[in-house]
Amino acid sequence: MEKAINRQRVLLDHLRPSPSSHNFESALSASACLAGDSAAYQRTSAFGDDVVIVAAYRTPLCKSKRGGFKDTHADDLLAPVLKALIEKTNVDPREVGDIVVGSVLAPGSQRASECRMAAFYAGFPETVPIRTVNRQCSSGLQAVADVAASIKAGFYEIGIGAGLESMTINPMAWDGDVNPKVKDFQKAQDCLLPMGVTSENVAHRFGVTRQEQDQAAVDSHRKAAAATASGRFKDEIIPVPTKIVDPKTGDEKPIVISVDDGIRPNTSLTELGKLKLVFKKDGTTTAGNSSQVSDGAGAVLLMKRSVAKHKGLPILGVFRTFAAVGVDPAIMGIGPAVAIPAAVKAAGLELEDIDLFEINEAFASQFVYCRKKLELDSYRINVNGGAMAIGHPLGATGARCVATLLHEMKRRGRDCRFGVVSMCIGTGMGAAAVFERGDGCDELCNGRKVESNNLLSKDSR
Repeated sequence: MEKAINRQRVLLDHLRPSPSSHNFESALSASACLAGDSAAYQRTSAFGDDVVIVAAYRTPLCKSKRGGFKDTHADDLLAPVLKALIEKTNVDPREVGDIVVGSVLAPGSQRASECRMAAFYAGFPETVPIRTVNRQCSSGLQAVADVAASIKAGFYEIGIGAGLESMTINPMAWDGDVNPKVKDFQKAQDCLLPMGVTSENVAHRFGVTRQEQDQAAVDSHRKAAAATASGRFKDEIIPVPTKIVDPKTGDEKPIVISVDDGIRPNTSLTELGKLKLVFKKDGTTTAGNSSQVSDGAGAVLLMKRSVAKHKGLPILGVFRTFAAVGVDPAIMGIGPAVAIPAAVKAAGLELEDIDLFEINEAFASQFVYCRKKLELDSYRINVNGGAMAIGHPLGATGARCVATLLHEMKRRGRDCRFGVVSMCIGTGMGAAAVFERGDGCDELCNGRKVESNNLLSKDSR
């Protein structure tokens, strides 16, 4: 028994808070230690090793090729949100350990150079490194998760996870020849399916009707229009000065883009019902019940809780867990239905504990399926609209969703403690992350009764 007690003492020493934390004995009480895995988030909430978000911003999202950013370089989309993180928090840019940017369509080396250039435009010194990451539609969220993991690992204390996509400049296309070996592997073949075909597969296999999909699109536009009109996006959107070029005369006009330009407030079931099918003759997927092809960027500033407290920065949110999972490429849209339970379980929570969801609306078919599969109440999902109305700039979407989620959670206060960001991923994957509202940590609010002492070492049994 003495050996077990000594081991527990060593373990508790590892959990000792930084000097900026206070009241160690009460923070690490016996009740907290016995809360069990279902309260894993509380066991570190009083300590400085939490990874927190102190700022999250995005550009407006604009329709590619015909929207407000059609004549804007990709690096000029990223720079304003990077700059905003520093200016609005007064964090010294020299303290940033790394910038990770999710991006999908641009050639890797070119986008990496553009991101480095954007960091210089934003005022970062040459000593701050930057890299890109590509996990298709979850790239922006993956960037945030990568930074959170690096901070947790002790590689650095402050980092930025961001996302960037100009679908005007870099359209979706396959470069070069496809390996003929793909013909011998069905799953490999399915990786090449157009995303719209996978939408049709989900709708057909799981019985999602055209009316359900069109209604989801109407709801998305209605919510996004209401959010815009009431100013709910103002805290997360950074206006972007840019230019519009007249395609006929070549004349340039300076403008400032401050709102999403793809939202259609008057979208109706009647209007959507008139749209032609795009991917399958007897299908259900149209341009109206699919995500919009868009341009935009987003960025999230993360750091250790102790650092944020030392700097006196308000905590917007706490990064809790992240999960990426693989699914059948032919029905890639089901990804969130698998990834969300995995991430929520890793956080020691249940789906019922999650107050708010941002699930990317790649297609109405997959969005409706995931909502029904997880039995989620519609009033908890995409309360300010989603990608069918706001847009889906592939690599930027994850960072955009984090900004939208955390600002909405802050607005709701104590009525909203936990939130989830999730999306499906091309080639058959899903990703999800769990966040806690910044001021949401309290003593065992959601702790569950534990019947065993499974947190103790085996030596004490």
